[in-house]
Amino acid sequence: MSPSVEKGAANDIDRHKREAAERAVESMQPGMVVGLGTGSTAAHVVHRLAALRSEGKLLDVKGVPTSHRTAVLAESLGIPLTTLEAHPVLDLCIDGADEVDPELRLIKGGGGALLREKIVAQASRRVIIVVDEGKLSPRLGTRWAVPVEVLPFGWRSQALYLEGLGARVTQRLGPGGSPFVTDQGHFILDCAWGALEQPEALAARLQARAGIVEHGLFLGLTSELIVAGSGGVEVRHPG
Repeated sequence: MSPSVEKGAANDIDRHKREAAERAVESMQPGMVVGLGTGSTAAHVVHRLAALRSEGKLLDVKGVPTSHRTAVLAESLGIPLTTLEAHPVLDLCIDGADEVDPELRLIKGGGGALLREKIVAQASRRVIIVVDEGKLSPRLGTRWAVPVEVLPFGWRSQALYLEGLGARVTQRLGPGGSPFVTDQGHFILDCAWGALEQPEALAARLQARAGIVEHGLFLGLTSELIVAGSGGVEVRHPG
């Protein structure tokens, strides 16, 4: 593929992400407290909210960011932020995903914010996931490894445990080859199981292990999926 074709494809993907994000922001209402996700698609949500604020709309909407990166972006655009301590129940959460199956189960965590993303999603009355059509998959794990967030203490023991569950485990690295560290000070192990037959059973095994802080399987949390692609924007619901 030539560089010009690759650039065109990348531009199309980014446009689809923006279209999905803009549709999701239509669900925001005045006075809402909204969870703001992490990643390239979620960044479009933040930019769209800022654009509406510049038009005098949604000025009293407050955001709860799922990462330091999102907080910095939102603050730079003048979006007021708050916390789960002040608002333990959120009206809405809008976030992206790395992979989505037909039952609207997700793999998330490619941006390293899975713990906060899951906390915010679980605290929200409604969770809207926005993706481009390339994130759709017939089965979770087909295209994406499952990020597993672990304590630095004893992390190699967790890696062995995960390998015992059949995963090919890779410690995520940051710039310069040092371990990637989450906003909470944890490591991430990217676990490639291949296509998952029973994601709920795997999630239960991961949750039962001391030292595993969280995993990137988001099951039963999606209220609405907004998909943008070459055919336009589509909205899907569970069931």
